[in-house]
Amino acid sequence: MRIRLLSFLLSLSTLSVYGQTGWENLFSKVEIHTDTFLFSSARNMVDYNNERCLYFTYTDENAIAELAVYPLNFQQSDTISLLPAGDYFLMDSLQYYDNAWRCKISFRNLTRSQFLKLQFRIRGAEGQKMAIIRLLPCTYTTISMKPNVDELFIGEEKVFDLVTNRADNIRYSMDWTSGQPIDYRIEKVGDQFRLHVMPNALGYHKVKLNFQTEKPSVDMNTNRIISQTAPVEYVFNVKNSQLKFLNTDKKDITLDDISRRKGTEILLDNTRSLDLNKTYRIEDQENPGGALIAELFTRSYLSNNKVLCYIRTYNYHRTEEGYLYIKDGDEALFITNLNITPAVSLEKVTLMRAGGDWTSDLAVYPGETVQLKIEGQALNKARFQLEEVEKLSRDTLIQSETEVNLKFKVPLSIDKKRIVLFNNDIPTVFTLNVREYEIPRPFDYIFINYGDANRMLSTLRGPILYDKTVRDVIISFNTDKIDSDNKLYGRQNLTFDVRVTGPNNELVDLRTIGNVVVCPADNSPRFRYYDTRNCTSNEISLNKFLRRSTNDLDDWSRIQLSVKTTPDKSGGEPQQKDVEIILKKKVKFDIDVSFPAGLVTISKNEAPEGENTSFSNLYGISMAMVAQFGFYNPEKIAKLRPFRVGVGFLALDAFNFQSELQDLAMVALGSIYPTTRDKKLAFPLYIGGGYQFKAQKWMWLIGPGISVKL
Repeated sequence: MRIRLLSFLLSLSTLSVYGQTGWENLFSKVEIHTDTFLFSSARNMVDYNNERCLYFTYTDENAIAELAVYPLNFQQSDTISLLPAGDYFLMDSLQYYDNAWRCKISFRNLTRSQFLKLQFRIRGAEGQKMAIIRLLPCTYTTISMKPNVDELFIGEEKVFDLVTNRADNIRYSMDWTSGQPIDYRIEKVGDQFRLHVMPNALGYHKVKLNFQTEKPSVDMNTNRIISQTAPVEYVFNVKNSQLKFLNTDKKDITLDDISRRKGTEILLDNTRSLDLNKTYRIEDQENPGGALIAELFTRSYLSNNKVLCYIRTYNYHRTEEGYLYIKDGDEALFITNLNITPAVSLEKVTLMRAGGDWTSDLAVYPGETVQLKIEGQALNKARFQLEEVEKLSRDTLIQSETEVNLKFKVPLSIDKKRIVLFNNDIPTVFTLNVREYEIPRPFDYIFINYGDANRMLSTLRGPILYDKTVRDVIISFNTDKIDSDNKLYGRQNLTFDVRVTGPNNELVDLRTIGNVVVCPADNSPRFRYYDTRNCTSNEISLNKFLRRSTNDLDDWSRIQLSVKTTPDKSGGEPQQKDVEIILKKKVKFDIDVSFPAGLVTISKNEAPEGENTSFSNLYGISMAMVAQFGFYNPEKIAKLRPFRVGVGFLALDAFNFQSELQDLAMVALGSIYPTTRDKKLAFPLYIGGGYQFKAQKWMWLIGPGISVKL
């Protein structure tokens, strides 16, 4: 109520700001183009309910139409907008072309819509204004009757079908008429109308039915609005029945052991031909030899011109199958009619969720909407109820003798584990089991910390290269995110598979952490109903499960973690996420022994007249022992760049013992290696400089070499 009052006040304030004016002062013409006709304010305006309205016709409840409004004085700076409403929605925006503002709209449930109107807001040089164009949707409605008989008998009720093209557009009364030669009433079952007639006077009599419509029709030649259908008329010939019809106070009797042995007490119309303390047969045909349906025992007269009787039933009968004949022996004396049906029995109960199939698993979950199908016998006499649920349909969706459908919503705060199905306030053997959700939630509530920060598992992508020491891998859970008021996931059943490999992909450790149950936090609407006895704490440390601690792993080791839901405990789509942490290093340090050969050195001469540069001879095979640094490619895993630098000692021409060029030098060397990986024998190129101890001079050197990898 407060929301409606606030909306009303806002609408008043909007009108006061923008200023409401008649649309004729702003538009020269308004047009609505449906799939079949073009309706214009120039020729399709009518007065309806004291309002000037533009009418249009429809056949589809959700018809789509093109709207065109022609402004009187169009300015380039003018803007116009169509305000939203619940009776339609704008399919595209207003565009100005061909001298009109045009758009496409889709109506919603035209038959049930009331006070349909278009509200325009216009902004121009003169300010802002509101214009309202009232619409009148019209549709052609027919209703007719074609009885298969034209004879009626006094006291006998007949039922005829009425055929209509728009059942939802017809207004009707469900009450019986009174005081007419033929009384009648209208009944609606689903989308089917039925006419019940009861003749009261002999002769030819006309039944005339007039129906009002929710939405009128229109004579487009004269613009005359018609608010009712063409009358339905039919003439019946009412005759006297050869056998007098006796009414009973009960129209439905259940056939069971009690009604078969002891009988059921009923009141029957009194007639002088009916004797007391006598048993009459009730058969389903007038001629002799009919099936025995029941026996009638007359007991006493009553002051209201009724006879108190007992009826013992033996077979089933329905009124639509024909009349029942009350006989004395084989002679038919009277006719009557009533239903003799079996007792209510439930044979099968199935359940269906939106988008699913019928299932005999009667498990329901808090907050969900389901449809229940009950199958059995004589269910039209049953009144089913479910305790503590919200019934969504005004009445049962489907109710027949053999099937009843109920639609209901399980409350989010239900505190029962079982929902009992009642029939006429008596519990049946069928119950619904209330289960808690255990749907796998996306892993946005799981966090991994392998350094100094928590990282959401669902956001991690690809291998993670980490260049610091991994002291531990901590898995934590933000349980506040699992459940919310709008969506329940319930307890999360997880399994963690851990695989640790070394730099050469050798297996270091393999572990599976199973039976991990993560429960929603106390912000969950179902928190107090969850079983939290075996719930996991908020953190899991991998070092507690690994034989070798993560801080003791070699460079370029890999920690592979696979998180997945437990398939035999969780429903819904299974979830799995794989994470790989690689212990990255930027630099590699080692002692390298290699064999440079064919080195060319450049040294300084010691002549007193000046410093001249000289080139030495080519050296034979030398031997270098260098402490060197290699550099890893930051874009690749454990892949060294092709160059290295280091400091060490160089034995020049080390293996030629007769050479005078033998010397020992301390050098700083850079080496360039071939890019081919995993070669045992390589031929690097060396470049650098140093100091020769024997020659006591500085030098620069360059040349190839041989490197052997063991």
